Amino acid sequence: MSVEDLHLNLRNLQESDYPQLKRLMDGIYDDIGGAWPEHTINRLVAEFPDGQIVIEDGEMLVGVALTALVDYDAFSNPHKYDDLIGQREVILNNPEGDALYGLDVLIDPNYRGYRLGRRLYEARKELCRSMNLRSILAGGRIPQYHEYAAELSATDYIDKVERREIYDPILSFQLANGFLVKRLMRQYLPEDESSQGYATLLEWNNILFEPVERVLESRKTMIRVGAVQWQMRKFDCVESVLQQVEYYVDALSDYQSDFAVFPELFNTPLIGLLEDQSDPVRCIRFLAGFTERFKQEISRMAVAYNINIVAGSMVEVGDDNELYNVTYLCHRDGEIDRQAKLHITPQERRDWIIKGGDELAVFETDAGRIGMLICYDVEFPELSRLLADQDMDILMVPFWTDTKNSYLRVRHCAQARAIENECYVVVCGSVGNLPSIESLDIQYSQSAVFSPSDFSFPHDAVMAETTPNTEMIMFSDLDLERLKVVRSEGSVTNLKDRRKDLFDLRLRDWSWKSGSRQD
Repeated sequence: MSVEDLHLNLRNLQESDYPQLKRLMDGIYDDIGGAWPEHTINRLVAEFPDGQIVIEDGEMLVGVALTALVDYDAFSNPHKYDDLIGQREVILNNPEGDALYGLDVLIDPNYRGYRLGRRLYEARKELCRSMNLRSILAGGRIPQYHEYAAELSATDYIDKVERREIYDPILSFQLANGFLVKRLMRQYLPEDESSQGYATLLEWNNILFEPVERVLESRKTMIRVGAVQWQMRKFDCVESVLQQVEYYVDALSDYQSDFAVFPELFNTPLIGLLEDQSDPVRCIRFLAGFTERFKQEISRMAVAYNINIVAGSMVEVGDDNELYNVTYLCHRDGEIDRQAKLHITPQERRDWIIKGGDELAVFETDAGRIGMLICYDVEFPELSRLLADQDMDILMVPFWTDTKNSYLRVRHCAQARAIENECYVVVCGSVGNLPSIESLDIQYSQSAVFSPSDFSFPHDAVMAETTPNTEMIMFSDLDLERLKVVRSEGSVTNLKDRRKDLFDLRLRDWSWKSGSRQD
């Protein structure tokens, strides 16, 4: 048959299709009894029309998928085919079921080789997602097993099919379509002599499934991030800086952003309030004196404007009287989280005597799970991988770079982190020149949002970016559901494919230093 002669159409099965369906089933299932009775099919169509899918060529049925709704807990455990059948060969479709059960998939032998079975399976998966069901279950025959039964147990046979040492027309197809073998079932269909009565319990998990719950309790899956490419300018008082911060928070909130992100050390121009700037350590400790006020004021803004704020970073005096470079996550419910910069640049260490922090965490928000790494930290891939192991959705990276080559280190590493960890990465920096203030001579920045690199994301994996060296705000809408899909079904699956048999990664517990560890 020529491909040019095909006129394929995907639609739902109708009662009037039964004669053609019977022809297909009688031909394919001649070894196990042939077609379902007409009343069985008509009732299934009436009770669950969306689950009965056909492919027609012109007006001829060439492919069929029959499906029922079932209770997951009941059918994800060992069962028999008869458990699906009631009196008078009625298929027990459960309208309250939370899973699909694949009854039959049939392809006209003359149409094999056109991957029509895959079309039907994809349609079933889409139905599962659209109905927010937990999974697709199926009892899979292993019709080639009778040829190997004398030398292989059913378990060994399945293992060899999974390793592609044996081809089984049903099991090999199911595995190729993302199904996993949960267990072996005995006497599933006793009359199936080809399978020796065995069947595999197969499952395809809907990674987008969300348990039914009240809308107010559910977490958003489509979120908006707003970032401020901040202009370093001379300020005559603290109030002027906070006024500028609030101006941007107000603007980002007006655009219904879930997050506002500011750059690293964005309030550093306040050093200009100090007359004598000859001592860098004195300057930075002077700046640290404003941090508590900034933290409290920005937290107030987060609540007042109903937006989560990643407050760039500021210098904090720790309980040990050491200086730390810290970013704060000010939640819109009033909670405040902190993340210290862990890797300190030579300049910070030499001129300001900044010390690196010891703790790393992912923070739960009402719009995703986020990690925060300050500038230089994003150049150390171990940190992002540790956060990814805690199911991070978005990595926020406030940065401050002076030259383009310095900026490109941050940018390229941030893009790599998005690909490696299958997450979104937001980088946010500052611009402008302030020769009158020590350590603020020049800035270079192009803030951006990066994504994993796969078909459901932009071709260059850049969701949004600003004009370089220009004060502006940037928005990007991030779909957290796409992360679930790419992690499970992407062209590559970086997180799943790690060779944990060869290496591992862990964060050492340094809580004893602060006395917080409980023995």
